[in-house]
Amino acid sequence: LAFLFPPDGNHTAVTGFTLLGLTDDPVLRVVLFMIILCIYLVTISGNLSTVILIRISSQLHHPMYFFLSHLASVDIGYSSSVTPNMLVNFLAEKNTISYLGCAIQLFSAAFFGTVECFLLAAMAYDRFVAICNPLLYSTKMSTQVCVQLLIVAYIGGFLNSSFFTFSFFSLSFCGPNQVNHFFCDFAPLIELSCFHTSVHTTVPSFSAGLVLMVTVLVIAVSYIYILITILKMRSTEGRHKAFSTCTSHLTAVTLFYGTTIFIYVMPKSSYSMDENKVVSVFYMVVIPMLNPLIYSLRNKEIKGALKRQLGRKIFSQ
Repeated sequence: LAFLFPPDGNHTAVTGFTLLGLTDDPVLRVVLFMIILCIYLVTISGNLSTVILIRISSQLHHPMYFFLSHLASVDIGYSSSVTPNMLVNFLAEKNTISYLGCAIQLFSAAFFGTVECFLLAAMAYDRFVAICNPLLYSTKMSTQVCVQLLIVAYIGGFLNSSFFTFSFFSLSFCGPNQVNHFFCDFAPLIELSCFHTSVHTTVPSFSAGLVLMVTVLVIAVSYIYILITILKMRSTEGRHKAFSTCTSHLTAVTLFYGTTIFIYVMPKSSYSMDENKVVSVFYMVVIPMLNPLIYSLRNKEIKGALKRQLGRKIFSQ
């Protein structure tokens, strides 16, 4: 990429960055370390338990839970892309990260975040087919279709994260190298660059915007048709049952897209960098912890499968 974005010969190469983190207060850093460590442990155990439960329970071998197991795996990767490094930095005197480490963190955060968007859209489509076309569900949501949707999600994640990473490698940094964030986010890195063109910011922004627009459109259209179908149902019990299958997904979508849109769509002048950091903590650290809780607490099939597996363990001893 050097021939496309030639760096200024007078600029010295930056070999690493200093992450300013969430706070400079040493007491608050220890408190935040304990809180985020607990959140991370719950995230790993909760999502890993969801993946294992879905794999070993034959009652959960349906398209919705197929996507949910991958969503749980992605949540582990999404949280792990920033949380371990953030925990180390809470206790370290100097919060440094190498140039390559910064690129890897940027790529992994963008990759898992994008895949999550596509998975939430695929899950919305699954609910649309289940409620609006129940007789064709087994055909429209066959194993082949589910795998194809999953492949699209991972390819989309790879392409979007690649745009961000290529743009990062084409930037020139000549100091200062202090990133005003707790991880290598693209926006503060752009602010540190001493040479960049509109291409550096336009291509990743267009790619991320396209992902958000397409996935939100799929989710919105799916739920519009779902709502119309539910309102046409004569049975109150049928309405309640149909709507109850969507509440967990709707909650997860609202939490994830609400915070993501706040960061990437709202004008930068409308919020401060400190607010940006807090919201980033919520959607990158807290939401991956909440997803398994949302789906397990509001889903009778998952709770039933969990009880059956625990019952088998107890009686087998």
